[in-house]
Amino acid sequence: MPQRPPAEPGMREDEVDTPALILDLDAFEANLDAMAAFLAPTGAKLRAHAKTHKSPVVALQQMKRGAVGQCVQKVAEAEALAWGGVSDILVSNEVVSPQKLSRLLALSGIAKIALCADGEAGIALAEQAAEAAGQRLRLLVEIDVGSGRCGVSPGPEAVALAQRIAASPHLIFGGLQAYHGGAQHQRKPEQRAATIAGVVEHTRRTVEQLRQQGLACEIVGGGGSGTFMHEATSGIFTEIQAGSYAFMDADYAANEDAPPFRHALFLLSQVMSTARAGRAVLDAGHKAAPTDSGFPKVWQRPGLAYTGASDEHGQLEVRDGEAPKLGEKLRLIPGHCDPTVDRYDWYVGVRKGRVESIWPIPARGRMQ
Repeated sequence: MPQRPPAEPGMREDEVDTPALILDLDAFEANLDAMAAFLAPTGAKLRAHAKTHKSPVVALQQMKRGAVGQCVQKVAEAEALAWGGVSDILVSNEVVSPQKLSRLLALSGIAKIALCADGEAGIALAEQAAEAAGQRLRLLVEIDVGSGRCGVSPGPEAVALAQRIAASPHLIFGGLQAYHGGAQHQRKPEQRAATIAGVVEHTRRTVEQLRQQGLACEIVGGGGSGTFMHEATSGIFTEIQAGSYAFMDADYAANEDAPPFRHALFLLSQVMSTARAGRAVLDAGHKAAPTDSGFPKVWQRPGLAYTGASDEHGQLEVRDGEAPKLGEKLRLIPGHCDPTVDRYDWYVGVRKGRVESIWPIPARGRMQ
């Protein structure tokens, strides 16, 4: 059951109950506009990754600006988006559970659905589910372009899987999935450029080999918020799967030559103790702000550092300037936006210090 919203439209930001997920609407909209403007002349389309925002409200705003659809990692995320009006969804992951495949196919009446595969056994399971449902399921072959996660080797192995899909009366070959997750957080721009040059070459070679076998790729998808400019201008990628760009967390901002987006997502927290000199305690610990990508950063208070966390407490160190007051509310920039959003049921949309909107996050916590 969702928690009650922490705010109401018209409230001042400092009246919002904490911890709460704040979305700075001016920065958020500027980020969406900036990505749309960058991609427009490249010919590549945005298929924004909803594992970041988990909200049909956000998805539909991206699609209003030209995104062709959304990608997700979980069937349950696809369900939440489709039920919320998103009409084109790619599960950019492998699904092998017969129950999950049946659920995914059940969405085809309200949305265009596609899925990834990286082996014969997975293709056979998708084929069986599609046949049982009396439908044809679109499959992309995922190739491993360096992440060392899912994906078949580029080249002949990928071509063989594509041929297997194309030969099935219950499947449709949809193209290639070629995402390199690790490249997104390589700190130096020359590292990212070199890594994606290799990704592009693997992908280009595979697309050409498919063409020689009479197989066209409707979708060649990949890219993320750290490297999208390279994939989009490669002439080979047709879809870009960036997600974090809409919010811009602290980890992406740590990249040299960071993506040209503004911090839009914040965790609003309150000072709950000032009992020790030079220290303060916030009501936002591990359960409010995941620390897999480091501690959150305090927004526009350079003299304050978030230095430690327990379940319900965040430790602040006063390094310079004025110490925060008991009850004061501070914005924190999450280290990693995706798992941070997954903690919350609501976005509190704020513009110029006032709450303008409350948006639900129906795909949060959907792991199946």
